[in-house]
Amino acid sequence: MNLVRFLVSFALLAGAPAAAQTSDQSAEALQPVHVSAGRIVDLGIVQSRYADPRRVVVWLPSGYKPDGPRYSVLYMHDGQNLFDKATAGYGMEWEIDEHLDPLIRQKEVRPTIVIGIWNTPKRLREYVPSKAFAHLPRQYMDRVRGLYSGDPLSDGYLKFIVDELRPMIAQRFHVKTDRANTAIMGSSMGGLISLYAIDEYPDVFGAAGMMSTHWPLFLPTNGRKAITDQEYEVVSAAFESYLRPSLPDPKRHRLYFDHGSETLDAIYARYQARVDAVVAARGYRLNKNWLTRNFPGQAHNELSWASRVDIPLKFLLPPEKLPVSR
Repeated sequence: MNLVRFLVSFALLAGAPAAAQTSDQSAEALQPVHVSAGRIVDLGIVQSRYADPRRVVVWLPSGYKPDGPRYSVLYMHDGQNLFDKATAGYGMEWEIDEHLDPLIRQKEVRPTIVIGIWNTPKRLREYVPSKAFAHLPRQYMDRVRGLYSGDPLSDGYLKFIVDELRPMIAQRFHVKTDRANTAIMGSSMGGLISLYAIDEYPDVFGAAGMMSTHWPLFLPTNGRKAITDQEYEVVSAAFESYLRPSLPDPKRHRLYFDHGSETLDAIYARYQARVDAVVAARGYRLNKNWLTRNFPGQAHNELSWASRVDIPLKFLLPPEKLPVSR
């Protein structure tokens, strides 16, 4: 493996797929997902007209009842890393069940189920925003294609979530389907596709969480040498050109961004500052409908994301306000 390929693998630690899965596998043949709180409903390998088949699991909190109140829905990428170290690509998990179940019981987060969407070997192509990619100069498009092994597949991946998976969830589980109760979240490249989702489907998603977002697209190509200023400028300009007309209405949406300061997260701050300026110009207000946070000492891995995941969960899915009686 050459150095660039190695660095790509390191950059996308959170996305390492579990063992390759084929479309003819049955749910019984798949490694079970164990949780400490709530329970898992395994949908097995889900087929799609728009994207490659992949495993999907649904986490139901301890208070969920099929005949009880309807729950909000949080869609999360890299589903193999969310609940169980045994299925996670690098033996670290987000601990979503351990964090979200008590937050719901303590009424710090509205009752919510989580849809864990496994990635595939085409993860990079499925998670890079196609319309942002289109703003890159041709030579940089070619570089991304070389690193990611082809053109972006993100539009098809989102159509799978919105047009196929979402109706399946609504039919099978007792959930709310309105925008205000539908959120999406991910880390690294999963942060990019979460932002792309709320931009492209603002009537579907009311909130999006982007943790340790991998804005650079490229990676240092000489050991610890930083991304070049030219690479930084080209990629930042491409995201700015896409986001300015595409960010959803701040009156009806919430955005959460963060990054650490160690490993790959060390190169994200200046990219995030450029994005934050676009978000502010769109009319988002800090601590109201937008959070952007820096966590010194935290790295680019599930251990770090798990340590702070309560923050986006509480911000993106706050308890619903009860109507005022008259």
